[in-house]
Formats: sequence, structure tokens, C-alpha cells
Amino acid sequence: MASERQFAANRRNAQKSTGPRSASGKKRSGQNALRHGLARPISSADFIKQLEDLARQISGGSDDLPTLALARIAADAELELSRVRQVRNAIIQRCMIFGGLESPSYFQSDIEEIQWQIAALEGSRPSKPLLPVMVDPSATLPEGELERTAEAVRRILSDLARIGRYESRAAGRRERAIRTMIKMTSMNRKKKAS
Repeated sequence: MASERQFAANRRNAQKSTGPRSASGKKRSGQNALRHGLARPISSADFIKQLEDLARQISGGSDDLPTLALARIAADAELELSRVRQVRNAIIQRCMIFGGLESPSYFQSDIEEIQWQIAALEGSRPSKPLLPVMVDPSATLPEGELERTAEAVRRILSDLARIGRYESRAAGRRERAIRTMIKMTSMNRKKKAS
């Protein structure tokens, strides 16, 4: 059991890790749920039918309730893995087409944009300042298909790493469920043999 001193140290450390502090960090993390939708569960009739069909295949048509429950867990994880792979491929394709996930901006930073807006609102000049030329990120991608794919993946590597978290969780759930099913099956065979 932790001592009072350890509890106090944990509380102090927790105060230090409060998430993003800058405005841009907060803005970015505020959009995390809207990035790919993988944290959102699926509960459509079509998904449930797919889940049940796959669970029957995994269980080998068994009517044993514990085996079916584990097969449903494995099937749900397998469908989640499929969904993660589809999202990953869509992100890579989008980056290959548009040059990145973020829409291009006229400004290098938020401060530069604010300065431009202030200059535009002051009206001290005869006309509003012209917007800087926007660089098209897709124009900076290489021409060759392999090089274009590699550059697209390099640009979105951090986003792909975030998606990898969902993939590893689903793969772990699937593996645990299948291992448990195998153990149960072997124990049932031993019981029947004796």
C-alpha cells in the first residue's frame, strides 16, 4: 500500500500533467475525436449481423455459450481491426491527393494571421493588405507513385501512430479471446477423454 508521502508525490505529479497548455495545442487536442471516429462504437444492424456471422465462423458453429461469448469478442476486435485499416488507408490516400491532413493556410502562424487582420481593420493604408500566396501542399509531393506514398506517410506519421493505438488494442483483445477459447476447448476435450 502506498504511503501518504507517495500519495502527495502522485498528486504533485498529476498537477504537472494537465494536457496541452498553448492555444494551438488545446485547439488541436479538441479536434481529436473528430479526426477519425475510431473511439466511437458502431451499433448498426448491419454491423451486428456481421459480428454474429463472424462469431459463428470463429466458434466453428459451436453452441457453447462461453465459446460464443469469446468468439463475439474476437469478432468485434477483428471488425475493429478492419475499420482501423480502412481509416489508415483513407488517411494515406487523402494525404497523397491533398498533400496533408490539414487544410492549407495562408499564414505561417496564428500570430501572423492576427497581425494581418489588425492591419486590415486599421485601414491606415489606402487598401487592405494582400493575402500571402498560399502554398499548395500537394504540389510539394514527388511525382512517382512510391515516392509520393512514402512522402505522404512521412507527413502523417504522427497521425498514423495515434491510430496504431486503436489497432494494438483491438489485436490484443482478439488474441486474448482466441487464446482463452483454445484453452477452454482443450480443457473440454480433456474432460471428455477422461
